Amino acid sequence: MQNVKGTYDFFGKEQAIRKKVQSVLQEVFELYDFDGMDSTILTELDLLTSKYAGGDEILKEMYQLTDQGMRNLGLRYDLTIPFAKVIALNPGIEIPFKRYEIGKVFRDGPVKRGRLREFLQCDIDVVGIEGLEAEAELMQVAFEVFKRLDLQVTLRWNNRKFLGEILETVGVTSEEKLSVMLSLDKIEKIGNEGVIKELISKGLSSQVTNAITGLIEMDEPTLENLFDKYKFKNSEGSSEVFALQELIVKLELDKMCKFDPFLSRGLSFYTGTVYEIFDANKIFASSLGGGGRYDAIIGKLVGRDDIQYPTVGISFGMESIMEMLKSRPIQLPQPLVVVISIGETSADVLKAAAILRSNGIRTSIETSKRKLKKSLATAASNGIPYVILIGEDEAKDGLLRLKDMKEKNEKVVTVQEAVNRILQQQSKISEGY
Repeated sequence: MQNVKGTYDFFGKEQAIRKKVQSVLQEVFELYDFDGMDSTILTELDLLTSKYAGGDEILKEMYQLTDQGMRNLGLRYDLTIPFAKVIALNPGIEIPFKRYEIGKVFRDGPVKRGRLREFLQCDIDVVGIEGLEAEAELMQVAFEVFKRLDLQVTLRWNNRKFLGEILETVGVTSEEKLSVMLSLDKIEKIGNEGVIKELISKGLSSQVTNAITGLIEMDEPTLENLFDKYKFKNSEGSSEVFALQELIVKLELDKMCKFDPFLSRGLSFYTGTVYEIFDANKIFASSLGGGGRYDAIIGKLVGRDDIQYPTVGISFGMESIMEMLKSRPIQLPQPLVVVISIGETSADVLKAAAILRSNGIRTSIETSKRKLKKSLATAASNGIPYVILIGEDEAKDGLLRLKDMKEKNEKVVTVQEAVNRILQQQSKISEGY
C-alpha cells in the first residue's frame, strides 16, 4: 500500500504548521477585505482546455475523466479559471468583487521539492478595478503574509504588454510573440544559452534571434535602460510599468520588488502585469507564489470578446512555503485538561468533558485504563496544566478532583467550579501574570 506519486497525507507537526500558515493567510486576506469562496473541483473539460484557460504546458498536466453520463470533465489545475467561471455565471455579483480561496488543485506533472500532483493553493483575486492600484494592493498583501511568516522574499514583476512591445521592436511577429515569451520565461531554469537554442528551434530568423540574444545578455536590463534602448514613446505597456514602478516606490516596496523584463509566467491568459515570489536568500529555488492581470478571460467565457472584466490575482504556493518552514520548531496544540476515569465512571467522565468543551476548554479523555501513575506522568511530560480525576465516590456526589500539575495540588470541586478555576488561570497567563 502506498500513496499515489506526488500526493501526501499530513498529520502531527506538519499539519499543525500547515494550519498555522493557512490561518495567517486567511487573517491577512480578510484584513484586506477579501471574502471567502469555495469553487468546484470538477469542471467541464471544454472550459479547462479552451485557449483562454492556459498554455499548452499546463494542459498536458491536467487530469481528465469521464463521468457515467459520458461527460468529459477535468480536475481543476488552479483556482483562477474556477473563479472566472463563477463571475461569468453570476452577472449580478457586485463589482468590484474581492475573493480568497484556499483549496486543492491537481496537476499530473513532474514531482520535485515543493511541487506535488495534489496540492493546496491559496488565491486572492479582485475583479472590477482597471487601475494599477489593484496590483499594488496585492503586492502589499504578499509582503504582509511573508512578514508574518518571517520569510524574506523577493517579488519579481513585469508587464506582458511591455515585453510584447520590446519583442515587436526587435522583429517578433504577433504569431510568434507568445511562444517567444514562454521561452524567455525559462531563463532562470535553462540559462541564456538554453533559451537561445530553444528560440532557434522555433524557426525564428537569425536577425530576430540575434536581437533577442542582445536583449537577454544586457548587463543591467533595468526599466530605464530598456526604455532608452528601444525608444518607447508613451506606449501602453511602458506607461503601465512606469506607473506601477512609481506606486511601488511610494509604498516603500521597492527594496523587495525587482523588475524582471523577461518574466511572463507560463499561462497564456495574462494580459498585463505579472509577478512571481521567490526566497530572497536563494536557498529555495521554487516559486513561493505568483499571479498577474488577466482582463480577457471572463468576457471570453460569456462569449463577449468585446467586453473586458478587469481582473488581477495572486496565488500562494502552500507546498513551497511549507518546504521553507517545516524545519522550524513548533509546539503542537495540547489539551488544557485531561479527564481520567477511576473505576466505572465513563459516563461521568464524558459528561464532565462535554461541559468543559462547551466552555471552550480543550479537553482530552484518558481511556487507556493504564495505571494512574503512568497517566499522570504522561500529562506532566506533555505539559498539560490540569488533570481531572473522577472516581465512583466523586461521581456519586456529583463532584470531581481537579489536580493542578504545576502547583502540585488538588481540590474536590464541582465541574462548574473546575471550569471557572481553569478559565481564570488561563486568563491570568494570557494577561502576563
